[in-house]
Amino acid sequence: MQTGTVAPLRDTMTLNEIVAAVPRAVEVFERFGLDSCCGGARPLAVICVKHGLNPDLVLRALRELA
Repeated sequence: MQTGTVAPLRDTMTLNEIVAAVPRAVEVFERFGLDSCCGGARPLAVICVKHGLNPDLVLRALRELA
């Protein structure tokens, strides 16, 4: 069970920052075909554009985990 509060997730955060805040984010990244290992130092918005994804949809899925 997760306790405490998680910092608000934003599309300007890197994938690594998101995983640090929400470890299960890896599950969401895998579902959307995002690689948090090699592309982890890049902001979510940049990665989403590169993959043709809407960052808001990915953020919504991530927030459901938090």
